[in-house]
Amino acid sequence: MDADLRLDQQVCFALYAASRASTAAYREALASAGLTYPQYLVMLALWEEDGLTIRQLGDRMLLDSGTLSPLISRMEAAGLVSRHRAGGDARSVTVVLTDAGHALRDEAGRIQCSLLEKLDLPAEDLLELRRLARNVVAALERADAT
Repeated sequence: MDADLRLDQQVCFALYAASRASTAAYREALASAGLTYPQYLVMLALWEEDGLTIRQLGDRMLLDSGTLSPLISRMEAAGLVSRHRAGGDARSVTVVLTDAGHALRDEAGRIQCSLLEKLDLPAEDLLELRRLARNVVAALERADAT
């Protein structure tokens, strides 16, 4: 395959631009809920399964604990989550939603619906986009592993 080095032909740039546009749209919408986009992602994971360890959250979000821990600290200071030592292992910290964290779920659902309406794309296109994005991540992870 010949290298086409034009910017508008780069898959990586299309992904980057889409990610920036998506994150900006969420940033604006989430401001009313007092959440940043990374905090919203943590909340999504915890609404799905409350009581995850920092390690489990990192695995789900593809983040290391050095990135995730300060994020969780800010969320704890905001009263959205609390941290607890898990069992007998002092190194394992479990993150649990507070009542305030649980209460944000309905507002987040409204935000999600409003952003999907703003996109105005067929559901099939969104599902295909998600599938393709996951394929890109998986392919790059496989390449890094070898």
